Amino acid sequence: MTPGPRCVLFDLDGTLADSAPDLAAALNRVRADEGLAAVEAHMLRSHASSGARGLLHAGMQVTTDHPRYGELRDAFLAHYAAGLADATHLFDGVAAMLDALDSQAMRWGIVTNKAARYTEPVARALGLAARAAVVVSGDTTPHAKPHPAPLLHAADAIGVAPADCVYVGDDLRDIEAGRAAGMRTLVARWGYIGLNGDPDLWPADGWLDSPGDLTRWLAQRHTASPARN
Repeated sequence: MTPGPRCVLFDLDGTLADSAPDLAAALNRVRADEGLAAVEAHMLRSHASSGARGLLHAGMQVTTDHPRYGELRDAFLAHYAAGLADATHLFDGVAAMLDALDSQAMRWGIVTNKAARYTEPVARALGLAARAAVVVSGDTTPHAKPHPAPLLHAADAIGVAPADCVYVGDDLRDIEAGRAAGMRTLVARWGYIGLNGDPDLWPADGWLDSPGDLTRWLAQRHTASPARN
């Protein structure tokens, strides 16, 4: 029998934190700079995990081959940096989920593709930085998800074997990265799912409808083995 996970790693945006309001606000500030009307924030939610490239495409139809892409991306990032914790908050149920993990002495950490200059202030503002056993950003290692390097770095920093970790995320690349790292993987259905097909078809080990489902999964599925190709 395979022992249960000794560590839980989480994606940040769309899994622990609802950062869509601040990301949408940054995009709308770029639109305002360009003399364009604001886009309703709910129209951008499903793109919130896609970074500047995805939001500029969704909100302004600007792709990476646009002659002003670099300029508009830099403007978006500057606006985001100025207000990255204005409205960002933990999803409902996340605080209780983390409290439950702490009460069980289950170590947990964050692995995100967000650059450290944005990750660190957001994690501090949400009260996560001091509690997490590790915080790995998109530029902590030479590779970002879906490459397994960030997850392997997190496991090594905590001192836990990858096979003893479970990774929770709301994007297909999270599941792919977790599998590549040899970790069990769980889909956070409450996140920004919507651009990567049907999450029921993702090669995960489990699907969580709410943060509270994690503690139940840990209790009920502690002998589950990692998904394999």
